Amino acid sequence: MSNIWINKILIISLLTIFSLSSCGKGFFKPGDARKNPPDPKLRVKKNIEEGKGFRLSTAMSGNKDTNFEFASSNELWRASLDVLDFMPLTSANYSGGIIITDWYSEQGNADESLKITIRFLSNEIRSDALDVDIFYKKCIAPNNCSINKQDGQLKKEITKQILAKATIFKKQSKDKNFQPYVMGTPGE
Repeated sequence: MSNIWINKILIISLLTIFSLSSCGKGFFKPGDARKNPPDPKLRVKKNIEEGKGFRLSTAMSGNKDTNFEFASSNELWRASLDVLDFMPLTSANYSGGIIITDWYSEQGNADESLKITIRFLSNEIRSDALDVDIFYKKCIAPNNCSINKQDGQLKKEITKQILAKATIFKKQSKDKNFQPYVMGTPGE
């Protein structure tokens, strides 16, 4: 009985191979190596852009390294926005990991203003987890301004405030989610 099944599978396989071998005419066009990039990632990108293929999302492809965090759960992000709440924001991109403020000047001094950029290098609460840049703009006339990036006391103070607030937010989050372990009595 097993010989009959093997013969049927062999015949069906051969018929399938012969019937599909004619599909190559006009359907399969070999690519020109001069027109395609040698890097496989660039070839895949080009093919997808031209509609010649598809790409599975990272969740379907088995990549388990994805990290779905929301901005409200990241203590550094929340602390940075809290520290910079007095300044108008130009851009706050959580997925890009950057906050950029607009030019800010105090009421009495319109000729001098500052702009702060914060880049997040890590989600951990450490001093090297964020890069704070402070730009100073000094204008002699409306179209005659000089912009300088400076490292000084303000950069250290802002970094210190962000890290302190992030630590407080982290502690509050841990305290909120803390549930003490209650040991049951034997026999329960």
